[in-house]
Amino acid sequence: MEGMIEVFCRNTDRRFLVPCGTDLKEVLKYSQLENEQMVLGALVNNKVQSMDYKIYTPREVEFFDYNSSYGKRMYALSLMFVLYKATKELYPQYEIAIQHSMNDGYYVEFENSEVDVPQILPNLLNKMKEIVEADIKFQTDVIPTNKAVELFRKVGMEEKADLLSCSKRLYANVDVLDGTINSFFFNLVPSTSYLKVFDLYSYNKGIILQMPEKKRQVSDKLFSVFQEHKNWLKVLNTPFVSDLNKVVFAKKENELIQVSEALHEKKYAQIADEINKRKDRVMLVLLAGPSSSGKTTSCRRISTQLSVLGYNPIQISLDDYFVNREFTPKDENGNYDFECFEALDADFFVYQMKELIKGNKVSLPRFNFLTGQREETNQEIQMKENSILIIEGIHALNPKLTEEIEDKYKYKVFVSALTQVALDKHNLISTSDNRLIRRIVRDNNYRGYSAEDTIMRWDSVRSGEEKHIFPYQENADTIFNSSLLYEIGLLKPIVEPLLMEVGQNSPAYAEAKRLQSFLANFKSFHSDFIPPTSIMREFLGGSSFNY
Repeated sequence: MEGMIEVFCRNTDRRFLVPCGTDLKEVLKYSQLENEQMVLGALVNNKVQSMDYKIYTPREVEFFDYNSSYGKRMYALSLMFVLYKATKELYPQYEIAIQHSMNDGYYVEFENSEVDVPQILPNLLNKMKEIVEADIKFQTDVIPTNKAVELFRKVGMEEKADLLSCSKRLYANVDVLDGTINSFFFNLVPSTSYLKVFDLYSYNKGIILQMPEKKRQVSDKLFSVFQEHKNWLKVLNTPFVSDLNKVVFAKKENELIQVSEALHEKKYAQIADEINKRKDRVMLVLLAGPSSSGKTTSCRRISTQLSVLGYNPIQISLDDYFVNREFTPKDENGNYDFECFEALDADFFVYQMKELIKGNKVSLPRFNFLTGQREETNQEIQMKENSILIIEGIHALNPKLTEEIEDKYKYKVFVSALTQVALDKHNLISTSDNRLIRRIVRDNNYRGYSAEDTIMRWDSVRSGEEKHIFPYQENADTIFNSSLLYEIGLLKPIVEPLLMEVGQNSPAYAEAKRLQSFLANFKSFHSDFIPPTSIMREFLGGSSFNY
């Protein structure tokens, strides 16, 4: 039929014709998809699009809801816009800043003002509900970048303007909600009525914007780590990506690298001091964290600091205790589940630890990630009077692993890349994105995986972390933030070519394009001054440690 366009819907495995210029909201009606009201956006030829996107040529479409990573991101950013608008309308004298994620929500502070949060909280919540009920459309205008810079400066969003002024893009997106302007670096939901499930509650000096997930108890320990790093960024005057870009323009990369690495060294020394101060003799240092958090390097550097204090550290990686690939459990999608506890040969590990504690010799295994097989080695170890075992791996804090050893003999460290630098006051950098970029580089360098391979595995990795790793972070005696201020700028020129290799026919294409768009905000750090002991060397190579 003339003027008709063929659409293939992956959700329903149906092909159908729609009039040329039909938007996705109308395409959804043709698809015969159940629970249409839950749809937030769609992948069109493997690229994320908002529901007002119009079809002019044949397309493959896959609709998604809140259960997808794209849906969660759209929902969160849209809700942040509603909070911003509510604050501007009720309390224009206050400036909100989204500080960091927090227990399936986001911690928000009011800047440069003493605010009685409990007093204004009910008003803010009611105003947000009003905006949601009004079903106001989210609009995205595409305007010349120089005009966008002028616009954001005019309304006092200097960090947004600074970021855009560094951009090489000719045009920029400006998001509008009933006359209120902002910009979010991702697609938004169609209208405010899609945001019915949320909550606000006070915490510390600010508020937590709760997403639809069930509210969990806030981790005071994790919060204090975020706050410490935030305060440090203020001292260095680098709270935003635009500030890091200014460092590049000023050719002061090496200075920032030196300070960042010095902070890490100080933190490692503090951890060693805490272990040494324990009243009871610590026999095991248990070090855990999610994928690409820098666990291995942290293990090495804590070992070095313990050596300074007179200990004989023995480093053991749980990665070497994986079961052989053919015995690795699979998840519900049929993919190898490397993050589950059962992927470890826990019985063999416990046997070897018991032998070591008895004073006997053991030969440590070595897991070959390329072949997927555990290999025997000639590396024999034996504990001495001043020996201390440092166990590193994603399951190190799982109580099942060391339940036969009294807690007083254990010191627990949780390592995570808790990224604090933000794109601007309303756009965070996800700690997950930080780790994914690290992992793409590492997997390509050491495990023979393409960016496509790593991205395709990432959802399974994240799911495993939520089940098997993050629940135990509160067991830690200390939480170490392994993020480095300069790292995304450093990794950018390495990871971008890898992302460009992902073809449009790949399910990983949408994520690859999103990461490319995200990285476009950073100026590349060009420096040879990365110490051989840096966590970055775990991903880049050139480390003085043996991995």
